[in-house]
Amino acid sequence: MTTTTESLPLIELRNVVKNYQSEAGVFPALKNVNLNIERGEFLGIIGKSGAGKSTLLNMFTGVDALTSGEVIVNTNEESISLHSLNENDLALWRGRTMGVIYQSFQLLPMLTLAQNVMMPMDMSDLYHPRKSRERALELLDMVELIDHAHKLPSLISGGQQQRVAIARALANDPPVIVADEPTGSLDSITADHIFKLFERLVQSGRTIVMVTHDKGLMPRFSRHVEIADGELFSEADRK
Repeated sequence: MTTTTESLPLIELRNVVKNYQSEAGVFPALKNVNLNIERGEFLGIIGKSGAGKSTLLNMFTGVDALTSGEVIVNTNEESISLHSLNENDLALWRGRTMGVIYQSFQLLPMLTLAQNVMMPMDMSDLYHPRKSRERALELLDMVELIDHAHKLPSLISGGQQQRVAIARALANDPPVIVADEPTGSLDSITADHIFKLFERLVQSGRTIVMVTHDKGLMPRFSRHVEIADGELFSEADRK
């Protein structure tokens, strides 16, 4: 009986280890992490500062090399061992498959909001002068910023900049959205608006993985796991 990629988890982390070398010796940032991320779920990864949250994100976005283990991504009717790709193929794959949202927004200050949203299309060899602009404006309209499309990031608020970052992450229509503390620097009302936008994206079929230190957000995820000292555990592990 043949197993199709659609029946497999979207992302599989198998015995992932990440060690960093420091003056004091080897620091284990991740310790034999195993995690399956399913299609269409809103997964929360919760932990304190230094617990390994961002390192974990870097493993399944391919931003950082792992020490041992494997990350498998099952998309487009194929399974990819992520860290077996060379740097160029990995960068192209990431640009087309994953949208990444950072706490610090990371918008380019010299580009307009529309130009910021179009940037991932250009970097993934998907840029088209007319279609890319139309796509950028559609996304800015979706996050209710169409009237600010031609402004620079410095002329809008922090909450609005985060919404631009979300639009940018959606530029190439990726199946996976990865968010690193996306509401950490926002006030509670703005953060709630961002969270509701994430929930609508999940309802539309996206898979979202979000890391946060805020345990108060647990009920809003479809599933959550916790990380402490580089080890992953769920509520079932506590019982």
